[in-house]
Amino acid sequence: MSRPSPASAFDAGLRWFRLWDGYFALGYVALVALLLNSDEPAPAAKAVTVACLSLIAVWYVTFGRRAILLDRAIGPARGRIFAAGLAVLLTVAVLVESSAAFALFAVCPMVFMSLRLGEAIAVIIPINLLPALTVVIDDGIGEVVPKVGPTTLLTIAFAVFFGTWINRVIAQSEERAELIKELEQSREEVERLSREAGVSAERARLAAEIHDTLAQGFTSLVTLVQAAESELDGDPAKARRHLELAARTARENLGEARALVAGLMPSAMGTGSLDDAIRRQVERLAEETPVKATYRVEGESVALPTATEVVLLRTVQESLTNVRKHAGASMVTICLRVNGTAANLRVTDDGSGFDPSRAFEGYGLRGMRSRAGQIGGSLSVHSGVSGTTVELEVPR
Repeated sequence: MSRPSPASAFDAGLRWFRLWDGYFALGYVALVALLLNSDEPAPAAKAVTVACLSLIAVWYVTFGRRAILLDRAIGPARGRIFAAGLAVLLTVAVLVESSAAFALFAVCPMVFMSLRLGEAIAVIIPINLLPALTVVIDDGIGEVVPKVGPTTLLTIAFAVFFGTWINRVIAQSEERAELIKELEQSREEVERLSREAGVSAERARLAAEIHDTLAQGFTSLVTLVQAAESELDGDPAKARRHLELAARTARENLGEARALVAGLMPSAMGTGSLDDAIRRQVERLAEETPVKATYRVEGESVALPTATEVVLLRTVQESLTNVRKHAGASMVTICLRVNGTAANLRVTDDGSGFDPSRAFEGYGLRGMRSRAGQIGGSLSVHSGVSGTTVELEVPR
């Protein structure tokens, strides 16, 4: 995401600042035209006044505009220099030709824009007293009140009021800019956290897929090859049968790997139903081990959402893997019951069991619980000396 420029970071509202540029330019042109068309100032005084006004315009374009737009956000030093230059040039112009005081209508906003409010007022009051100073110089102090007293007080009051309003607008713009900056930073942080959460979730998903497919397949391969080795001398036919099962398991594992890479549904599902996939798992267990395995379906025979079928199948695979590796069971029963609101899977064995309150839940049990939670289901494990029951309930 691109960063905002310093100007926009200072004040998003200053995109309208060209209106002020136009106002200042119009004031300069009008005042210079008025002086040039006037007969009263002497040519030398007229030249000095126009020169001072032109220097004010150049000072604003080359230095002051940047001090207002950019440098105010990082410090007041350049603004103070700009305001001091304005005050000096305006003082010279007004002392040479009193009608140059009309430039106050442009200079006062510049001062308020470049300085803090208190500093600006401290500059505005003296420069608004310049017309009174010219009256004192030309006609004496007694003529100040009759000639410029009310006008001077009115212009000072208006300048302070208008400048305070300008300062408040700038402050609000700065607050908005800060809020926008914080919002952008918060949005970037949310995007970063979302990316990290997505990466973490994908890693967890891949870990679960690898554990439930490839790792279990390799475990079966090792078991079958070891069984074949032990039968090579005594029963070659049985060893050959173990090797055939190992080859089939390797092919299925290869299919799981390709499905995992392609992001497809589990290859154990194939083009058949969930029932077919579970029956194949039961048949494989019976072929690879002496465990007697049975599977039955109760209730409605309906197609479930793919995500639900994947969770049910993975739970069967993990439960049978645990039976094969740990339980020492002689019989396993798998029951799938589907009703109008939920699907319930129960896997029961008569193995040695374990104490769930003491047993450390390995990745298999944690993975089953995580998968169930992802689709709003729940998993419970009951185990003891008479066997183990894994029960999964998921919504349809």
